[in-house]
Amino acid sequence: MRNFKEIGNGLKFIDFCAGIGAGRLGLENIGLTCAGFSEIDQNAERTYREFFGQGEKNYGDLMKINPNDLPDFDLMIAGFPCQTFSVIGQRKGMGDHRGQIIYGLIKIMNAKNLPYFILENVKGLVNHDGGRTLKIILEDLDKAGYKVYHRVLNSLNYGVPQMRERIYFVGIRKDLMNGNNFEWPKPLKSANVKEFLIDDVEIGVSEKKRAFETFLKYLDNRYNKELFKVENLLKDDYLVIDTRQSDLRLYRNKVPTLRTGRHGILYSKNGKFRKLSGFESLLLQGFPKKMSEKVKNKIPDIYLLSQAGNAMTVNTIEAVGKALLNYINA
Repeated sequence: MRNFKEIGNGLKFIDFCAGIGAGRLGLENIGLTCAGFSEIDQNAERTYREFFGQGEKNYGDLMKINPNDLPDFDLMIAGFPCQTFSVIGQRKGMGDHRGQIIYGLIKIMNAKNLPYFILENVKGLVNHDGGRTLKIILEDLDKAGYKVYHRVLNSLNYGVPQMRERIYFVGIRKDLMNGNNFEWPKPLKSANVKEFLIDDVEIGVSEKKRAFETFLKYLDNRYNKELFKVENLLKDDYLVIDTRQSDLRLYRNKVPTLRTGRHGILYSKNGKFRKLSGFESLLLQGFPKKMSEKVKNKIPDIYLLSQAGNAMTVNTIEAVGKALLNYINA
């Protein structure tokens, strides 16, 4: 088995559109070193600092970064903003200024003569504007001097029980191509949801009583009335319940995609309904328990749930990073 920490040792990266650092952690897990990060959301930065400390500089808004102010580095990791491409957004795409962040990234790539990059975005980018947006992005990355590979991967296949499809881009500077093709990571064994839903935040008791009453009203709305019985839902341990606007969806041994605005995921356990907590949402994104405990009861759940929903999946980035190291060291 290859020792990826030894292979990755000496390679430096900068974490752009960093969020709470899932991409960073995935790369650090295989031996790469963080040389700084870029994040404009102060709440996300607070969580990031709790995880990683005060050491690295936050270069702030990447659209305002002077590339000459950045240290030399080998790889860019960026989950560039998805609001303009997502199926749940307004799909303005390249017509929205947020969709131009890809060009801020390309500017930095060219200025630093960057060898490699890993980018991530929502699956909706694939078909946005009939595929035109993706075509433009790929053409511009090609013009910037990179051989680019892209594929939709599901976090469910890389060690977490979360259904999270995202498009990933791996870029290799053309003069560094070694005659081989980049090979995407193969799926891993499915994870057990019981190892992730461990926080036991019950609804129906004390301050959570209102949440339970809201859920009962939801079951009685015109879409769900007489379709579900509470006692039947509670019989199935670890049944995951997603309370969408119009219809209730049930999942077994997996959790629906965590999203910034989706905070209504419940599950049954020991005859009680539990509400997915911020701590559990971090676990579902691949953050280890010990790290996640640093922010448990310190950062409010409303922030952690949103931040996890906006994050990359640590495990998937680690798998893609290993695949890139395999290519570099072939």
